[in-house]
Amino acid sequence: QVQLVESGGGLVQAGGSLRLSCVVSGRTFSTNLMGWFRQAPGKEREFVAAIRWSGGNPYYADSVKGRFTISRDNAKNTLDLQINSLKPEDTAVYYCAADSHASWDLPRAGWGLPGRYEYWGQGTQVTVSS
Repeated sequence: QVQLVESGGGLVQAGGSLRLSCVVSGRTFSTNLMGWFRQAPGKEREFVAAIRWSGGNPYYADSVKGRFTISRDNAKNTLDLQINSLKPEDTAVYYCAADSHASWDLPRAGWGLPGRYEYWGQGTQVTVSS
């Protein structure tokens, strides 16, 4: 069993920055793959970024490359998302998620599929004003 709690969202002007955090509790050693997703009103849940247990080779959606940085600290059981150069289109509820079944040889293209993540947080709202 894994529990995830996000924090760090808020209202910020375009061009600003935010740092989102996700605290992991329970069977933390089962979080082989973790990711951030977001969902805007009226839209489907969208992949943002993902990272493996080792922290190596993070994977990003094209829309956030160069602006977002995903990281994890396994000693502190946290997953973070540093967001820079915010745009109005970044406005959404941001969710962290964990996949306990991902293996070492899972193609990175599969990291962005929300259906493979069985654990989800409640989300934190990010609103960017122009």
